[in-house]
Amino acid sequence: MSAQSSPTAVLRSPVFLGHDTGSHPENPSRITAIDAELERQRLLIGRPSVPFGAADRDVVARVHDDAYLELLDQIVEAGGGWIDADTMCATDSVTTAYLAAGAAVAGVDAILAGSAQCAFVLGRPPGHHAYADRAMGFCLLNTVAIAAEHALDNGLERVAIVDWDVHHGNGTEAIFAARPDVLFCSVHQYGSGFFPGSGHSSFTGTGSGEGYTINAPLRPGSDDGDFATVFTELFEPAIRQYGPELILVSAGFDAHQRDPLGSMRVTEAGFAAMAGQVEEWADACDGRILAVLEGGYDLVGLALSVAAVLRVFDGEHGGGYSDGSESSHHAR
Repeated sequence: MSAQSSPTAVLRSPVFLGHDTGSHPENPSRITAIDAELERQRLLIGRPSVPFGAADRDVVARVHDDAYLELLDQIVEAGGGWIDADTMCATDSVTTAYLAAGAAVAGVDAILAGSAQCAFVLGRPPGHHAYADRAMGFCLLNTVAIAAEHALDNGLERVAIVDWDVHHGNGTEAIFAARPDVLFCSVHQYGSGFFPGSGHSSFTGTGSGEGYTINAPLRPGSDDGDFATVFTELFEPAIRQYGPELILVSAGFDAHQRDPLGSMRVTEAGFAAMAGQVEEWADACDGRILAVLEGGYDLVGLALSVAAVLRVFDGEHGGGYSDGSESSHHAR
């Protein structure tokens, strides 16, 4: 695997400390923990700067229905509230979600312009459960879908999305299920009523998108080796054949062995290995990778895994994980 020619751009903002959900597992402490670990490992030094602001409404509307966006505005104007049993919208939540989408769009623009080769958006709220017309599963706007659509609107013809969050990216799948210009690959925990209940291997897309959705449901307790097998035996041949011009990653870290919302046994080294596979595939498209933070609700596991993945995207192969692994061990 070839190393990145420049450090990964990391898109961060204090605004992502907004959207205060209180004791909800998806809360601002996730960003605080990541920032602290990246500072501790000195991973925020010397990175390319990618300015970004909130995504334009018309860019977001390429993915989300106008009526849904208007509903979000109305919820904010009414003082916020719970959209469903899992998904909260505070008065600043929509602003925060638009900024996360804007960061992803700016990351795509920087990659296509050549000012960054690889970018990692450390924003929130997560997005991959959001449908075109509704919020779901902590998600308001589907950030990775907005990024994919923006890339296609700016001249690309084939984009791949790799989703390694422990939960199936049902919103992303639904948005692109009937289209051949996005290859969607999701590995996730499945069975026994596990959220969101979708993602069976038998679903491979619809209409002209048939064959461009690849679901890899795994049993609870699956570990680094099981995820590696999915990547090498299922995702790799599909992605190689597809030939994407950009690879997007829905980078959730709730498959971590410490995570309270999943039942998987992935370690920091396992996430690093998945990132290494993605980087290897991206060699065929000039190393173009944009990762977007999704889930991950154990703060130690989340922070260490983000750092491990970032090191891989920076080109540190075959090392650099002992520090994180030892920290994880001592924290247990």
